[in-house]
Amino acid sequence: MRTGNQTARTESNRQTQFEEVKRRIHSKLVDKLDLSRVGDLKGDTLKREIRMVVEHLCDAEDTLLNRQERERIVDEVIDEVLGLGPLELILKDSQVSDILINGPKNIYVEKGGQMQKSDVEFRDGKHLLQIIDRIVSKVGRRVDETSPMVDARLEDGSRVNAIIPPLALDGAAVSIRRFGSNPLKLEDLLNYKAFTPELVMLLEGCIKARLKIIIAGGTGSGKTTLLNTLSSFIGHEDRIVTIEDAAELQLQQDHVVRLETRPPNIEGNGAVSATDLVKNALRMRPERIIIGECRGGETLDMLQAMNTGHDGS
Repeated sequence: MRTGNQTARTESNRQTQFEEVKRRIHSKLVDKLDLSRVGDLKGDTLKREIRMVVEHLCDAEDTLLNRQERERIVDEVIDEVLGLGPLELILKDSQVSDILINGPKNIYVEKGGQMQKSDVEFRDGKHLLQIIDRIVSKVGRRVDETSPMVDARLEDGSRVNAIIPPLALDGAAVSIRRFGSNPLKLEDLLNYKAFTPELVMLLEGCIKARLKIIIAGGTGSGKTTLLNTLSSFIGHEDRIVTIEDAAELQLQQDHVVRLETRPPNIEGNGAVSATDLVKNALRMRPERIIIGECRGGETLDMLQAMNTGHDGS
């Protein structure tokens, strides 16, 4: 009869064996892929091709894998090659609103308003840095020892902040603020009693009267959600220019020009600040200018712009 310690050791050994098999299959997959052909494949076609190769590699393994382990290896290797590795499992859960990574082995998620530790882990610090680099490189950003802090975004618009060693002492730290695929609309906020109908009428009147509006609040208080909601009152005939550090606004109008700041390159040149973009936006014949965040010198530029004919910002 097995004791609890024996069962735990067996499960631990099985998990270690599973990770070894997965790492081996992933390495063989990289060697086996025809990179020139992979570059021509897109989306589901590429995923199907890689799935077939991974399944073939699983068949060739000496280690006995049950059906569940086999499917898990296939899914996780595909996530590693095409997606964001271990994060893909969390990102598939639409109820997760925040993902907080404190080094490779400590991942926390906020789900239903409650913070909880996730079972998901990265192999090591190097693996976590690879995934961070994959995220930031897709939006033209970089993160390394010379530039250890970065703001970026995921394909769905979710905001990402990462800070890596030597500034982060216990391994890279990543904060992901997720935006749902179906952003909250005015009707949702009314149903949740975040607004009263009278307040909605007042805010709608302010937008249509082209009053200047500043939204302030703490982290996670709903500033971006409110800004997106208020923007729905802007007419479709208005030309809107948005300026953000990491694009996250989800405007519903057709005539929108989206601008995004750029950090300096590895030589320390080429940075484009929000101040630069505000000055340029004034030459773009905007009816409305929306800045995602004002945290520096662009605040004065924005106030000056509001006083030179750009009402309704």
